[in-house]
Amino acid sequence: MQVQRIEEIFMAQRIATEYVNASLQLTAEEMSGFVHFFEEQHVKQQVRVLDNGNHEMVLEDDAGREEVRLTFERQQDRYVCVMSCRLVHPKLTNAMRKAVSVFRGDAIVNRIYSNYTMNYTYEQGAVRKIVEHAAGSMRVVFEYKDTVGQLEAQFKITDVEQEIHVLHGAINQLLDLRNQCTDQEQIAAIDDRLRNHTHALFIREA
Repeated sequence: MQVQRIEEIFMAQRIATEYVNASLQLTAEEMSGFVHFFEEQHVKQQVRVLDNGNHEMVLEDDAGREEVRLTFERQQDRYVCVMSCRLVHPKLTNAMRKAVSVFRGDAIVNRIYSNYTMNYTYEQGAVRKIVEHAAGSMRVVFEYKDTVGQLEAQFKITDVEQEIHVLHGAINQLLDLRNQCTDQEQIAAIDDRLRNHTHALFIREA
C-alpha cells in the first residue's frame, strides 16, 4: 500500500488536529519558500506585506471549508510567527504538518481521536516526544532516541485492542519521520516498517 494511501486512511479517522503555540522563524529567502510551499500543496493563500515589513497570510483549503491566519513579524533579519489553530479537514492539516517539518518549526500538536489524544512535541521540525492521553491518564509513547529502530521499543502492548491503538500511533509517527528524511536508505527502511505495521493492523482489525 502506498504511503499516501496509508496517510489518507488515518487522517479520515482523526477528529481534529490542534496546534498550540507553534512557532516558525524564517529568513527572507525561507519566507519566499514558505509561500511557494503552499502553492505546491495546492492550498489557497492570500499574502499581504504591511508597511512595517510584517507579512500576513491566510491559508484556505480548496473547498473553502476552513482557514488558518498567520502573522509573521519582522524581527531584524527574521520573520517570526507564533500561532495556535484547530484543523479538521485533511488537506490543510497535512499541509501544516509538512510545513512545520520542512521549515523546522517548534510546536505542540494534539491529534484528537474519538477515545484518545496523541500529544506531539516538535523541536526544529522533528518529533521529539509523543504522549498519549486517554481515560484521564497519560503515557509517554515515544521519546526521540536518534534512531528509527528504537521507535517500536517505546510501545508497550498489553492486548489486541491496545495493540491496534499502538499501531495507529506508530504509523502516524513513521509518516512524520518519513517526511523529515532525505536519505533514501532510511526512507526505504521506514517504508518497510509502514508496510509491516499496516499489514499487522489489517489482521488485528479483521
